[in-house]
Amino acid sequence: MDTPASGPRHTVTLDPQQWTFAAGEDESLFLAARRAGVRLPAICRNGTCRTCFSRMESGSVRYLVDWPGLSAQEKQEGFILPCVAVATSAIVMVNPHAEKTGGGAG
Repeated sequence: MDTPASGPRHTVTLDPQQWTFAAGEDESLFLAARRAGVRLPAICRNGTCRTCFSRMESGSVRYLVDWPGLSAQEKQEGFILPCVAVATSAIVMVNPHAEKTGGGAG
């Protein structure tokens, strides 16, 4: 099982499912979701394949890589790549392809 993040934690709400989980500022949204029993679609986990492409309705993130696979327009429109995005506030994220795998998602 993944080790829980240390440091500041933020609530992530996943729509349309209305699931919530905590994400630390030292882990990707993908890893935080997995730790909480939520599977987000992902292949590369380095920001290039765009399989995890999601929309952020509110909140803010920073990226673990310098050039995540998003255009400036996509970023402006609120799209994120959870495999390399780290929550810096509470966020609401939309990914209709997420699935529960067990664990702690509420």
